Amino acid sequence: MAATPAAAVPTHPVRAAYFVSDSTGITAETLGNALLANFPGFVFRKHTIPFVDTVDAAAGVARQIAADDAAGREPIVFTTAKNPAVRAVVTAVPATHIDLLSGHLGELEQALGTTASEQLGQFHMLGDTTEYFARMRAVEYAIEHDDGQSARALDLADVIIVAPSRCGKTPTTMYLALQYGLLVANYPLTDDDFPAEGLPPLIAKYSARCFGLTTTPLRLSQVRHERRPDSRYSSLAQCTTELRRAEKLYARNRIPFLNSSTKSVEEMSAVILQTLGLRR
Repeated sequence: MAATPAAAVPTHPVRAAYFVSDSTGITAETLGNALLANFPGFVFRKHTIPFVDTVDAAAGVARQIAADDAAGREPIVFTTAKNPAVRAVVTAVPATHIDLLSGHLGELEQALGTTASEQLGQFHMLGDTTEYFARMRAVEYAIEHDDGQSARALDLADVIIVAPSRCGKTPTTMYLALQYGLLVANYPLTDDDFPAEGLPPLIAKYSARCFGLTTTPLRLSQVRHERRPDSRYSSLAQCTTELRRAEKLYARNRIPFLNSSTKSVEEMSAVILQTLGLRR
């Protein structure tokens, strides 16, 4: 009689990860997660703690970190707090402390010949209102032009993302709008767009701004199955057909494209920006 395979156990124990900030915590969380992503074999119990701008608030965070340390979760603490007194309280707790600002601020102070401002939350202030409103306009544009819903002002689009349904058009569109303030539309390729040789009429004259997405048939089938289980739409055969037709359409019309199955939204956006020569 064959032995029952042993249950898989995690390669490493669960670790606690803290993102501590005197402002919104977005910077600490973004940079900290970017670093942690390089260690896929670990499981992290994450805590984002914003607005730690007083010694009392820091003491409360320190107690939480100490509790995780006592429980054997060996905390890793990413901080973006400028106040030395706040940092001192947090870093006094046993943990691996990674200050995401101090060393780099020192380098910039030396390079610029001045000291950094002590005002909190500088990174997230709306110092450039023009840029802020440009991003809000870009988000509104993305919503209006999602899934080919509108042809209004399509000539203003910086990018038109083209792909079969559920290949990652909308998340990539929104990321480019939010992060870079780009005007991005997206267009879903459907059965109605084939067997034509050229691009769909709505976007045909903007081919220089088009970028295609594809994926693997199995991945597309899995994603679509969550939306419409056991349907023709989610069948492996239909997904295979749609992807093959889309890739041939891209090739015929010299539309650059990439496979989204193993790439994050950030990676796809970076490729689109570089390929189309857009600003970053």
